[in-house]
Amino acid sequence: MIRLRILEILEEQHHTKYWLFKQMDLSYQNFNRIVNNETSSIRFDNLEKFSILLQCPIGNLFEVINEDNLDEIEKK
Repeated sequence: MIRLRILEILEEQHHTKYWLFKQMDLSYQNFNRIVNNETSSIRFDNLEKFSILLQCPIGNLFEVINEDNLDEIEKK
């Protein structure tokens, strides 16, 4: 399974979710679904915006997790 690391990156960079939301051109509902890994698709232009705003390569936005660790991550 692949998940986005946006919330972790925000924390590392001392930015808030609200800060990132204000930079993006998305509805709050869609933005929240993306950052909370509750979506099954993301437009390429949104990935590019996340990468630029967070100043990291697009690949760093993603994390591959195996099914064994899924329960631990969902508990957080």
